Amino acid sequence: MNELQKQYPDEIRQILAKYPPEYKRSAVMPLLHLAQRQNGHVSPSAIDEIAEILDVSPTDVVSVAGFYTLFHLEEGGRYRIQICTDLPCALRGAEHFLKAVCEELGVAVGETTPDGLFTVEEVKCLAACHRAPMFQLQGDGEIAYHEDQTIEKFRALVNDLRRHAQTHKEAA
Repeated sequence: MNELQKQYPDEIRQILAKYPPEYKRSAVMPLLHLAQRQNGHVSPSAIDEIAEILDVSPTDVVSVAGFYTLFHLEEGGRYRIQICTDLPCALRGAEHFLKAVCEELGVAVGETTPDGLFTVEEVKCLAACHRAPMFQLQGDGEIAYHEDQTIEKFRALVNDLRRHAQTHKEAA
């Protein structure tokens, strides 16, 4: 028995019970969410375990996880800032905004700030092209869109998130 099955046996049974046995591979996304809840990302061992549970190849599991921006195959910061730079967003200044965000945080795309709070990621199409530049913020179990962004709005949000993280750190 592997980590997920040890830590979440009831949840796994409940997830699998929702699907007929011949279609249990359809449980891949709920199981990926479960694995990501454990560490904030889906580890290689979790990929293997999900594949084993569903009787599919690890490649099948990775192909689903890699397709969606909500799943993370690598460790990252407490908050993931995912900036869309697809063509419509680029025409509305997304590439300039991405560069400004990286400069503000002192990281390159794909990197995490030294304090472990923020990871900046470049993504394609978050379906809010008309409100670009925009980004999706994932963290603390929540996902939020931030549209019509400026670096000033971004800076204010980052400062709020840093204060929030510090407050919760002191309370712990």
